[in-house]
Amino acid sequence: MSIAAAHEYLSAQLGHEVGLSNWITVDQAMIDQFAATTHDDQWIHLDSDRAARETPFGGTIAHGFLTLSLASRFAYDCFEDLPGQVMGINYGFDKLRFLSPVRPGNRLRGRFTLTDVKIRKSKELLRTSTLHIEIDGQDTPALVAEWLGLLIFDH
Repeated sequence: MSIAAAHEYLSAQLGHEVGLSNWITVDQAMIDQFAATTHDDQWIHLDSDRAARETPFGGTIAHGFLTLSLASRFAYDCFEDLPGQVMGINYGFDKLRFLSPVRPGNRLRGRFTLTDVKIRKSKELLRTSTLHIEIDGQDTPALVAEWLGLLIFDH
C-alpha cells in the first residue's frame, strides 16, 4: 500500500472508534513492581494502611504513569501494521489528563478514536488518536490522552 493509499484509508476512519483493547487487571504486585522499577516509592502507592487513613481513596492507588504505560499494551491489542508499513513509533502526547485513580483490583482497557492523520514525510504518516483508558464499572476514565504515532512505510 502506498503512503497516499494508507492516508486515504485512515482518513476515512477519522472521528471513529478504531480500537478497543482487552482488559488488564492492575493489582498491588504490579504497582509494587512499577514503584521498584521507576524508584517512585511514594507511600500513596505502597502503604495500604497509611493510604487508607490519610487519603480519600480508601487504600493505595496506581501511579498515573503506570496507567499511562499500559497504553502500549492496549495499542498492541488494537492496531496492526498496514500493508507496506515497516514499523510504528511512539511520537508522544499532545494532551494528557489523569481523571480517576486506579485502585488495586481495577480492570483497565484502552479505547482509541482516530482524530487526525497527516503525511509527515515521504515515508511517514502521523496518526493522532484520542485514548481513553477506562476503568471497568466506572463512568469516568482513568485518563484521556491525545497520542501521536508515526507510521513508517518502506516506499
